[in-house]
Amino acid sequence: MDGFDWSGFALVSITSLLAAAILMVITAAFGFRWGRHNVVDVSWGAGFVLIALIAAAFGDGDAWRRWLLAGLVAVWGLRLASHMARRSSGHGEDPRYKRMLDDAGGNRTLTAIRKIYLTQGLALWFVSLPVQVSAVTHGSLGVFTAVGAVLWLVGVMFESVGDAQMSAFKADPSNRGTIMDRGLWGWTRHPNYFGDACVWWGIYLIAAQTWPGVLTAASPLAMTYFLVYATGARLLEQHMAERPGYREYQARTSYFLPRPPRP
Repeated sequence: MDGFDWSGFALVSITSLLAAAILMVITAAFGFRWGRHNVVDVSWGAGFVLIALIAAAFGDGDAWRRWLLAGLVAVWGLRLASHMARRSSGHGEDPRYKRMLDDAGGNRTLTAIRKIYLTQGLALWFVSLPVQVSAVTHGSLGVFTAVGAVLWLVGVMFESVGDAQMSAFKADPSNRGTIMDRGLWGWTRHPNYFGDACVWWGIYLIAAQTWPGVLTAASPLAMTYFLVYATGARLLEQHMAERPGYREYQARTSYFLPRPPRP
């Protein structure tokens, strides 16, 4: 990787890792004090914004790319953080985290630190590697940049529209006890998670426009894994499995990738 600014990348990456660690320590302090660890969902989106701003400020690559990515991450991350803050306000622990800690057994405090805060702090840093690498690279606009921006837009639309549709559904008392299967939720059981994946594949494509951004493909792959198998859709499906009508909803609706519902 001749010509790559290793010292500049080290500065951005180490600073980003330190920022993620500090953010998770602060988040954990609030989580243990309030007795609910879903506060980490607010810090998840905000943490990416923090790292993107660090990359834009400390990187010495093309200014337009640094601040383009900072802007895209900020729009996505702040929307997600504010949505999660509103959704968790006045409620108790997220059933996903409760089940995770119940199943783990042993010391719940150590388990929460290891499986929630440490894991998400490292994931913040790793998934944001395309942004970090892009902060110290140089190059011109190209097809990857354009396709990445479009994919990011698709992702934000899926996530924001899906969340708005679900919020409206839950606000209607006549829907109590039923399964949301309308709008985007009729095409995929997890439009918000699918949108998240599109956002980070779009950001990766923008990074891949210049070398060595193309080598950071493991970051969106990791994000997709988290969303589909680790802490996202899989845990939510386990929680929803025994709800009346959910098995039928699973039978006719795609798990992740959108497609028309089965008859």
